[in-house]
Amino acid sequence: MKKFWVDARKWDKKIVTTALESSADAVVVEKGFTPKVKELGLIKTIAEDGDMKLKKDIVDIEINSKQDEINAAKIGKTKTVILKTNDWSIIPIENLIAQDAEIVANVKNAKEAKTALEILEVGASGILLSTTDLNEIKKTGRLLKEQQEKLTLVKAKITKIEAVGSGDRACVDTCTNMVQGQGMLVGNSSSGMFLVHSESVDNPYVAARPFRVNAGGVHAYVKVTGNKTKYLSEIKSGDKVLVVDSKGNTTEAIVGRNKIEKRPMMLVEARTEDKEISLILQNAETIRLVKPNGKPISVVNIKTGDEVLVYTESAGRHFGMKIDETINEK
Repeated sequence: MKKFWVDARKWDKKIVTTALESSADAVVVEKGFTPKVKELGLIKTIAEDGDMKLKKDIVDIEINSKQDEINAAKIGKTKTVILKTNDWSIIPIENLIAQDAEIVANVKNAKEAKTALEILEVGASGILLSTTDLNEIKKTGRLLKEQQEKLTLVKAKITKIEAVGSGDRACVDTCTNMVQGQGMLVGNSSSGMFLVHSESVDNPYVAARPFRVNAGGVHAYVKVTGNKTKYLSEIKSGDKVLVVDSKGNTTEAIVGRNKIEKRPMMLVEARTEDKEISLILQNAETIRLVKPNGKPISVVNIKTGDEVLVYTESAGRHFGMKIDETINEK
């Protein structure tokens, strides 16, 4: 996830409160100001005595020459560099991104932030917004929400549906209302995951609960933020999970609770052009997968040969992090 920092070194309570309301990850303040920030809300501070240490772990560098760029590239291998260019030149940022330096671009508005986050299609690791315009802070906050990672979903053809008896399933309730086409990526293996639809669909028997994804067995993997996965059994209040729509657009959602209950379960298997994937879900009409056209389909109505949307990757996972290792899960 891209970092969103706001520069509050020229102390202004309104800048800090707007940063909080705009879901900024941290504010940069002068030494001694962290307690004043904490009085306003829970947000990390970047300062010599802050939650993240300025000068020690995070370094301000202004690019005025090629030598400055060389120094920034070297420092950016071990520390985070807040990079400022006098004339908002993109070339130094491109060069440093290409050298895998950890760069946070110092920008003045949402337009510059958008450019910094899209450079070389990878973008800077984040942005530090330096402005006194509260509307720019709000606009940049909205931009960061729209700039979440985009995933490539593919079609998979259902090959097997089978009732397998009772098991413990996890129902993930979030603090976000989802809409048609949105859900979470869940799978028996992290290398192949179904898009499990939210309970945002009206049902004659149960009221819609658009904040919920009835995600599957407690053993299953669910994709969370930061390009990681977790077991459904591990998900708890306050965690952040990845909400994905049928186009692969993503946003993060805060977990309110994880309801684990014993329910009748069913095994669903499918195949893409080169991969078999599977998932054990609750056997109920309110649990849905997503068709290629973005519309939900109840698991009780799915037949072999039907196509649904899935996400696949080649690497395995170790403690939720992607690794380049051969792993065979059956």
